[in-house]
Amino acid sequence: MTRINNTDTFTLGSRRVKRLGYGAMQLAGPGVFGAPKDRHAALAVLREAIALGVDHIDTSDFYGPHITNQIIREALYPYPDDLTIVTKIGARRDEKGGWLPAFTPEALTQAVHDNLRNLQLEALDVVNLRIMFSVEGPVEGSIEAPLTALAELQRQGLVKHIGLSNVTAAQVSEGRNITDIVCVQNHYNLVHRQDDALIEDLARDGIAYVPFFPLGGFTPLQSSALAEVAASLNATPMQVALAWLLRRSPNILLIPGTSSVAHLRENLAASELVLSDEAMTALNAIGGQAQ
Repeated sequence: MTRINNTDTFTLGSRRVKRLGYGAMQLAGPGVFGAPKDRHAALAVLREAIALGVDHIDTSDFYGPHITNQIIREALYPYPDDLTIVTKIGARRDEKGGWLPAFTPEALTQAVHDNLRNLQLEALDVVNLRIMFSVEGPVEGSIEAPLTALAELQRQGLVKHIGLSNVTAAQVSEGRNITDIVCVQNHYNLVHRQDDALIEDLARDGIAYVPFFPLGGFTPLQSSALAEVAASLNATPMQVALAWLLRRSPNILLIPGTSSVAHLRENLAASELVLSDEAMTALNAIGGQAQ
């Protein structure tokens, strides 16, 4: 059983967290909607994550909706003192599970209170404002209005720290002129490398970058070079993809998700992999070919 107590750490708000955490999205039902098939299995994954040293869990009340946060509360409350729970707001679900933007001041206020209630917290450690100008990915446009509304909730003491999700570099710059931004959560992995320059900029300023879909999301990463490096290390391709991200930049925090204890242990074991310079060269070339 692999513990991650020796894993590098990085600043996230007022905390330092281990760079390998856990994303709770898959604890909901299919399509991140409705209840899981096996609630007991979902509870077991969360408890095992904590037992193995995870101190950073990523969630949202629009997972389910409400269900994932309720499972987190049932599994872990009262929470360990060193656990940082990061949530996100800015979207809602329709009756069929579709994703809709929800970042009016009223919607953001409701979302913060929903997260507080379902997680049973008095204040949220970190709230990521997910920008939903498009469900396909980041789209340029001012984020001043919704971010100002979230900053007001922070001033009220309901939110400790603010991050951004699904944003462009220009929006990150705009956001940092409005309030302190402690993390950026965007789509990034071995193949999807559009944020390379942004990661470097954030690293220089001590701001965390948290990739979602670090293993490809609904389309898992596939590459012969990735498979070859994995075989040479007696590891899985997904473990290598996580290890590459850990080496890619010290400000990257990982939140791979799973609903399986076995898969959780496999993901966390990626912290033990050591990638040679030759392996990094081969893996870096995958991203170059994809762009």
